[in-house]
Amino acid sequence: MSLSRLMLAASLLALSLPAAAQTPEETAAAALEAAPVWDGHNDVPEQLRGRYHDVLADFDFTDTSNAPSNGWSEGGMHTDLPRLRQGHVGAQFWSVYVSAGLEDNAATVEVLEQIDVTKRLIARNSDDMALATSADEVEAAMAQGKIASLMGMEGGYAISDSLGVLRQFYALGARYMTLTHSAQMSWADSATAAPQHDGLTDFGVKVVEEMNRLGMLVDLSHTSEATMNDALDVAKAPVIFSHSGARAVNGHARNVPDAVLARLKDNGGIVMVVALPNYISEELRVYDAAHAAEQARLESLWRGQPDAVAAGMAQWESENPAPKATVSDMADHIDHIRDVAGIDHIGLGGDYDGMATGPVGMEDVAGYPALFVELARRGYSQEDLEKIASRNMMRVLRAAEAYAASVADMPPIETPVD
Repeated sequence: MSLSRLMLAASLLALSLPAAAQTPEETAAAALEAAPVWDGHNDVPEQLRGRYHDVLADFDFTDTSNAPSNGWSEGGMHTDLPRLRQGHVGAQFWSVYVSAGLEDNAATVEVLEQIDVTKRLIARNSDDMALATSADEVEAAMAQGKIASLMGMEGGYAISDSLGVLRQFYALGARYMTLTHSAQMSWADSATAAPQHDGLTDFGVKVVEEMNRLGMLVDLSHTSEATMNDALDVAKAPVIFSHSGARAVNGHARNVPDAVLARLKDNGGIVMVVALPNYISEELRVYDAAHAAEQARLESLWRGQPDAVAAGMAQWESENPAPKATVSDMADHIDHIRDVAGIDHIGLGGDYDGMATGPVGMEDVAGYPALFVELARRGYSQEDLEKIASRNMMRVLRAAEAYAASVADMPPIETPVD
């Protein structure tokens, strides 16, 4: 056989052999290059308020490792620009959260201040960040290599029972609102407070309908199961859970039950899986309950003797070290949501800077690649990973915008003012 024929035969043989399989690391890297992470919930604005009193003159977003204490979390912050880049975060919903315990209209004022500081943060870092209020603007920012920066309101108490205030928050750029938070509200039940309304009141239904009309995403994290179902009954656009897990994996009330997960198929919505250790590790959740029970037992046993209580707790903790949540725990939630709702209904909402730490291996925003490697090891394809990273969230926001455009002639919902 001639040399040319030998070379041709070798080439044909090479073409007939299967291509070398990608490693999990290669699959994860390719997915994150094609579709950077769109994170549903980050509490940097809350940290700016607690640590810097919303004064940005001395705040350096290129290094937050030595940020001053905020009174409840020692050490630096979880988020800065280099770590966002490390984590392949291409779009971020910044949470303009304030406490649910504020009285009268204080929450309204403080959320306005949080919107202001978030916009100032973006403007001060315009080489790396771009304000985004639409899917097109997110896409454009990503194409420029900037972190698309959206705002989400956490807690409907900030609208002060006013659809007019809701509309003004939307006009200022807020693109989702979490209906409740940890405390009970006048028109919606929270996941972690005694129910008062069995879900949404009539006014709460109007809030959901008006948010749909505007194109503002309805966020059901922090809501009770009855509130979730009431919102899904009336929603005309996909809903989101901006930072929640699967209740079948971890029984915390903040997580989403299977009956609600199953409804996302028809609604088109998304669960953005949280990284908060107590919500993802069932072992840690049970440990925390035992820790609280021991604290209560000692306080009852040694009334008025705080030193004895402290000594008893120190001994108990030395004998019962706390378990650690891991990247694998977070992946378990993604597996379960995929099995019940489907791959098209999963996103990521870390809750960084709204907790003490993320799970081992994902302690801060730089850790997202570790999760994607773990998912690739479990058999998720590059297409699956791209959906989880940001393509599912892009579809959800475009669907909400499309519904709003379809009812553009609908007048605003009006309710009487006291």
